[in-house]
Amino acid sequence: MALLRCVKIQVDKVYSKAVNPPTFLKKLINITGMSEQWVTARIKQKGDNKCISWRNLKDVVLTHPNTKKRVDVFALSIYSLVIFPKALGHVDEAVTDLFNRLDKGVTPVPAILAETFRSLNACRRAGEGRFI
Repeated sequence: MALLRCVKIQVDKVYSKAVNPPTFLKKLINITGMSEQWVTARIKQKGDNKCISWRNLKDVVLTHPNTKKRVDVFALSIYSLVIFPKALGHVDEAVTDLFNRLDKGVTPVPAILAETFRSLNACRRAGEGRFI
């Protein structure tokens, strides 16, 4: 909560997709504070999902003049690279959706637990390796 500056997280709300969510492009523009041209030039397609490279976001974290945007981009990167690592070295579209909802006071705990459960279940079904 301190990292995201969310003082009013509503515990009773669960993570769910909005009916008409903003596009990945719009979410990245909102989170990073960068121009539409900057974001459009850096969006890539990885498999089924759109994503943006961590290296591009690292530059924003290091050079953005707005400190709040720096913290937001840094927190988005942590969520993507540590909690939901889908495409190695890239921030996934699903993570930006979660992060966008955090700004509205929705708690990420159910989403994190669901992702952990899904990962454990996949490891168990595959019968190989361990969940780390």
